Amino acid sequence: MSIRRFSRPLQFAAALALAATGGLVLAQVDDPDQGLAAADSSGSYEVSGIAVDVVGKTADAARYAGWRIAQRKGWAMLAQRMGQSATALSDGALDGMVSGIVVEDEQIGPNRYVARLGVLFSRAKAGAILGIAPEAARSAPMLTIPIEISGGVATGFEQKTAWQDAWRRYRTGNSTVDYVRPSGTGGDALLLTLGQVERPGRGWWRVVLDQYGANDVLIPKVTLRREWPGGPIIGMFEARHGPDNRLLTQFSLRVDRADALPVLLDAGVKRIDDTYQAALHAGLLGTDPGLAFVAPVVAATPTDTPSDVGTGDVAAGTQPGASGSVITIQVDTPSAGSVTATESALQVVPGVRSAVTTSLAIGGVSVMRVGFDADPAVLRAALEARGWTVVASGSTLRIRRSGQPSAGGQAAPPADNTTG
Repeated sequence: MSIRRFSRPLQFAAALALAATGGLVLAQVDDPDQGLAAADSSGSYEVSGIAVDVVGKTADAARYAGWRIAQRKGWAMLAQRMGQSATALSDGALDGMVSGIVVEDEQIGPNRYVARLGVLFSRAKAGAILGIAPEAARSAPMLTIPIEISGGVATGFEQKTAWQDAWRRYRTGNSTVDYVRPSGTGGDALLLTLGQVERPGRGWWRVVLDQYGANDVLIPKVTLRREWPGGPIIGMFEARHGPDNRLLTQFSLRVDRADALPVLLDAGVKRIDDTYQAALHAGLLGTDPGLAFVAPVVAATPTDTPSDVGTGDVAAGTQPGASGSVITIQVDTPSAGSVTATESALQVVPGVRSAVTTSLAIGGVSVMRVGFDADPAVLRAALEARGWTVVASGSTLRIRRSGQPSAGGQAAPPADNTTG
């Protein structure tokens, strides 16, 4: 499947190479240096499966006429799908509204063009003519982590996979699910793995979701089984949701040739998206309350004020109760478990309102933000009483367990509760 995009009315025929896919779905990468097509999040309306059979003086003229006819048919089909009457539009008006032609299959002769095409319409422009609001109600942002199991090896974003490619190709303009599709660069290979999707801890999931601006997680999974090299491939698909990795549906699809793997995966993506949309409408994609953590607010204690206080008493009086302080904690986190353990240890200290990891560094020094009801010196004393070694610098505390090696490899000195 090749996608032809253009910005001026059909002034693109000479710039496009002929494509004869023979039924095989192929992604056309706009930037060959990137190697993979970027996720299509344009939100265009898509109308597919438009059959055209056109005769012209030349092959280019026949194809040009075929695309014109596909635009007209696609506009009528889109209006019918939206429950509106199809307003007759000129070819020039359609040219300004169409953002791309999708070639699903085509056969080109000397003077004949037979094809099955799709048309992408601008959501804003088409919606304005059809009287439809450009923004439809959609789900909360859902971080999407495709997991592929092939040859017994489960892969998330550790490396590029065909399953990731299928999700990048999928156009979400007609879907009510707001997919957040990572690019696979940076820290994605460390965070978005099979180990992460099988970890139910809400605290850790909050950290991951905050990195991508998502409220929940979707886990589409496929297990590929090859009958023999170059032969049939069977894909067992699963649609999963949430930090508990809850299964919504599963199904199997099969193709007869290895080179038809993209067809298999594209069909799987479409069917999984249908499942997620149905689950959304049925109320099954509700966000887990544990993922929307809000630190509790401690109400200030009212202070009684005498009715007849002199001026001198006011100057020497004690100010009403302070609202507490925000303290920065630096702590060694050799593993993911140490992050959760440190947060838990801080949260049970009397006076601590919240403890949230703001900078994560597995194998290094992570930074946490702690809301505390008193002065940092009080928190320092409480931590030292619990066996921590604490080094203070203003409102920043550097802590580590007594006897734990420091960054320089030497054991930290024992806690000294006699010093400030």
